Amino acid sequence: MSHAEHAAEGEHPHSPYMKIFLWLTVLTVIEIAWALPWLGLPKLPLVLGLGVMAAVKAALVGLYYMHLRYETRLIWGVIFLPLFLVLVMVAGFLPDAFHH
Repeated sequence: MSHAEHAAEGEHPHSPYMKIFLWLTVLTVIEIAWALPWLGLPKLPLVLGLGVMAAVKAALVGLYYMHLRYETRLIWGVIFLPLFLVLVMVAGFLPDAFHH
């Protein structure tokens, strides 16, 4: 879908950029606070929390700044199939990572 088609739908193609930038900024501040030593978080919640926040930020960048939000289902399959396989692999190795 072109920028003209989005504009015809009543959505300006550049309108979400500042909103997404603010979300990315807020998530970055939360990540920094999450990783501060005075919270004393155990390793697993620390790593999982940072991983989730990083994934959300990557999704926001991909969807809005790389315009993946407007792509076809085939592109989504190309993106999510390898991501799913990585998550399965990480889940499989997670018990070994925390077992000493």
